[in-house]
Amino acid sequence: MAALGLSAGERRRPWILLSPTLVTLGLLMVAPTIIMFMYSFYTDLGGGRDRPDFNPTNWVEFFTDPYYWKGIWQTAWVAGLTTVICAVMGYPAGYLIAMTRFRHKWLLLVLLIVPFWISFIIRTLSWIHILGDQGAINAVLRWLGLIGEPLPMLYNWGSVIMGMIHFLLPYMILNVYVSLEGIDRNLLSAARTLGCTASQAFREVTLPLSLPGLGAGSLLCFVLAAGAYVTPLILGGPRNFLFGNLVYDAVMGELDWPMGATLSIVLLLLLGAIAVVYSRYMGLSRIYKGLSR
Repeated sequence: MAALGLSAGERRRPWILLSPTLVTLGLLMVAPTIIMFMYSFYTDLGGGRDRPDFNPTNWVEFFTDPYYWKGIWQTAWVAGLTTVICAVMGYPAGYLIAMTRFRHKWLLLVLLIVPFWISFIIRTLSWIHILGDQGAINAVLRWLGLIGEPLPMLYNWGSVIMGMIHFLLPYMILNVYVSLEGIDRNLLSAARTLGCTASQAFREVTLPLSLPGLGAGSLLCFVLAAGAYVTPLILGGPRNFLFGNLVYDAVMGELDWPMGATLSIVLLLLLGAIAVVYSRYMGLSRIYKGLSR
């Protein structure tokens, strides 16, 4: 009822304040997405040439070719497994940083952020010198006389997932740390006063209140892993491809830009659907509240 008494200028003020953000989102996100969707109906003429028309051939090929569905399945499997491993490894690390009594906690955070100072591609390439036939691990094992031939640790799903974890684990730890840091320590003291043991206080107080951060980290890791293409390209073999690699091959390898646009829209819709389902059943609002404390 109070809003009915506002003047026209006062009602327009929020939209005026939001207009720079809305224009930026419209120009940099909405408009390119619409253009890319329209481009998915173009006809590829080969050699990087295409004809603007309304041809659903690209969409028909996507829905009828099992190769693309295999890419979706492999992407979901790798992204899900990477997310689970990051959650299992990242929660204890985030808990340690948040709950430590070390005077210089900032130093632990700096060490966590240091990997971001190095190029992601360089960090990924470094695994070749660790897992390769002439890499550090095989060299040490052969020097110790434990193996006679190099172990095949590179160009398989194991190396791809390892590279993914190396890239995504700091994101998980940071989200868990922020969520744990926002928990009121008086709640833990109250739980201990009421007779809870340390493990019971963690299970009944700390863990439930930190789930928004764990959920935010999991969602971020899954989305980034599902859209990755550099890590499988460098550390994977011919069969170790994700959906992002299909987009890359269509655009850069085959110069089939309409098909690349089609696959890009599909990936965008799939990841958007996951975010919507997560918001519906898990509640993104809980994540926002947990990260804003």
